Amino acid sequence: MDQVWTDRMGSLVGVRRCGRPGAKKLLLDAHLDEVGLVVTGHKDGFLRFKANGVDIRMLPDREVTVLTEPPMLGVVACLPPHVLSVEERENAPELKDLFVDVGLSQEEAERRIPVGTPVVYRAGFGPLGTRQVHAKALDDRACFAALVRTAELLQNKELDVDLYILGSVCEEFNGVGAKVGAQALAPDFCVAVDVTFGKTPDCTKDETCVMGGGPAVGIGPNMTRWMTRRMLEKADAERLAVQKEVMERSSGTNAWPMQIANEGVATAVLSIPLKYMHTPVEVVELSDIEDCARLLASFVVDLGKEGPDCG
Repeated sequence: MDQVWTDRMGSLVGVRRCGRPGAKKLLLDAHLDEVGLVVTGHKDGFLRFKANGVDIRMLPDREVTVLTEPPMLGVVACLPPHVLSVEERENAPELKDLFVDVGLSQEEAERRIPVGTPVVYRAGFGPLGTRQVHAKALDDRACFAALVRTAELLQNKELDVDLYILGSVCEEFNGVGAKVGAQALAPDFCVAVDVTFGKTPDCTKDETCVMGGGPAVGIGPNMTRWMTRRMLEKADAERLAVQKEVMERSSGTNAWPMQIANEGVATAVLSIPLKYMHTPVEVVELSDIEDCARLLASFVVDLGKEGPDCG
């Protein structure tokens, strides 16, 4: 990258300029935020909270990280099974009945953990079998890793567009990081790289993508047709594993707000299959990350020459 900076929203931006006067701009986006909790109050030293994107079923007896300075360990309080009624055992708890235990008194908790403090899952990173890895926040940091890998693959390639990489904030909230980024950078083309649902035994084939089957190219109204077609043609030319994902309305990604930035931006969506979305044990296949990066790198080369003047 020729330059890297953090914008006013806190998103990370990098640019590699091609050196050609009046070159068009391509923006590759993957969000860096994650689902989590926010502290809303204190009771007897325990933390009350609200959730953003978190499945409430995941929370009882879960370790979390309270994002104070420095970060602090917490556990979501839960009643032992011995004191639960049959009905309570069969039903998921309600959010209002859950608290985070940080081992502090009421006075200490109020002083050290103010209302508004974010809380995220505490989870490790590790292999799952020989081809997959598990961790929290692989939605969408696995995709940002693919963008970094894309930049590596293009390191010695001549480009005819200025390449921008955006690690955006707040996608899980309302996409404001990508909105501001696209508005400020004013790209001619953008690709939102996010995750999609990986196949598990309890999901139908039509609802999911195959793990290890390569990234999924989005097809639908949120995507510009020539961008989608070019993505599929490059995959075929490079003999890369690729899947097709029909998105009949909003893609549910940052492509939705970026598409209408300024006068409108030609848009594509590329997704990496992921199992157990929004849980502490999200799973991706390493080959899908590599294939995603290789496809993006092929897409970037000669884009200024091969892409139409308008999408």
